Amino acid sequence: MASLRHLSPSGAAAAAHHRIPGANSSSFTQLRRPYSFLAGARPLRSRLTRVYALSSNDIRVGSNLEVDGAPWKVLEFLHVKPGKGAAFVRTKMRNYITGNTVDKTFRAGSTIPEASISKETKQFTYKDGSQFVFMDLTTFEESRLNESDVGDKQKWLKEGMDCNLLYWNGRIIDFDLPITVRLTVTDTDPGQGDSAQGGTKPATVETGAVVTVPSFVNVGDDILIDSRTGQYMNRA
Repeated sequence: MASLRHLSPSGAAAAAHHRIPGANSSSFTQLRRPYSFLAGARPLRSRLTRVYALSSNDIRVGSNLEVDGAPWKVLEFLHVKPGKGAAFVRTKMRNYITGNTVDKTFRAGSTIPEASISKETKQFTYKDGSQFVFMDLTTFEESRLNESDVGDKQKWLKEGMDCNLLYWNGRIIDFDLPITVRLTVTDTDPGQGDSAQGGTKPATVETGAVVTVPSFVNVGDDILIDSRTGQYMNRA
């Protein structure tokens, strides 16, 4: 993912109706109020990062590692102790920036830099063309994510939803949806009674996503969905 850009708040109002001139379609764009730091820099509290080391023996699912100068998230791991030779840790990791997934092995007991990743809660406010705009409701700072960066998460992304934006070295590298999202059914076949024994059917929700729901669910019902799997949980 490319770098952040900064615009004055006077452009924020116009951005609600027009795409920002000169915005790079392959980058994140961030709007913020002017401050006394160098132009283009994040506030000092975010730029001063402390590097921590993590033993390969402590690797777990969800661990954030810095390998070859890039941040990675551990998706799977396995501690291996062969009959001969040294023990090692086999992992599957995803690059936060490129999205690539690789298998990588670390020697048991080796030290790996831990990626210093911070989270900031921001609200998804609206979509401007192919960009998704998030706002910090305290500072009114806006951050823009491209459609390609949001990916399949947009199926569950609703205006007014609070999300966690992830930062590494002062740049946005990813964002997290709430695990449980509440969406309204906009299209489905008529319900067949209030019974869980009536089978399932497809239903379209307000974001345009299609979810498999129990047959008793009707148009206008609010349902809860697990954003990690896209599966129906229950009626709200």
